Amino acid sequence: MSPLARVSGKLGIIMPERSHAQFRFYEELNDFLPPAQRKRDLTVPLDRACPVKDAIESLGVPHAEVDLVIVDGQSVGFGHVLRGGERVAVYPMFERLDIAPLTHLRPRPLRDPRFVADAHLGELARDLRKAGFDVAWGEDWDPERIVAVSNAERRTILTRDAAMLSRADVERGYFVRSAASESQLGEVVRALQLESLVRQRQLR
Repeated sequence: MSPLARVSGKLGIIMPERSHAQFRFYEELNDFLPPAQRKRDLTVPLDRACPVKDAIESLGVPHAEVDLVIVDGQSVGFGHVLRGGERVAVYPMFERLDIAPLTHLRPRPLRDPRFVADAHLGELARDLRKAGFDVAWGEDWDPERIVAVSNAERRTILTRDAAMLSRADVERGYFVRSAASESQLGEVVRALQLESLVRQRQLR
């Protein structure tokens, strides 16, 4: 065997000592990247055979914000192993586009969403409740409780803590970009495409 090759003990796959894959992130996922890396192809080094989820999060993008991963033209799950040389396209949540034949990574679309907000988003929680949404929130709730409530009650986490959305036990979440409480409601409604639900609730 070439000295530039090795075997991944966990997966039993012979890998070059160092390989690369080409990544492209779309829409709001670029918010997690440095400005110089946004909206362009990125050459990502792979030191080992690794799941695509690990490669995505190594760039700072939380898996909970990803809904679709395309590797060499095929939709894949987070456990798909990269071996080097692939082209990887990573997309955020889709609501308006029909991608039914492809592999969604979220448990289900946000048709009747429920939320759990972190302790720093009390005003956003209040505003969403006024708009008719079911939002769980506690002033003293720590990340462990927020994640537990999210998973037990199938709620989407709303947070300003990107690290929380990178936890392995988080299934669905949205990183609130705005630090200004007065603009957070509008951001969440637009980002999660809740406009029609807001109108329906206002008409009740």
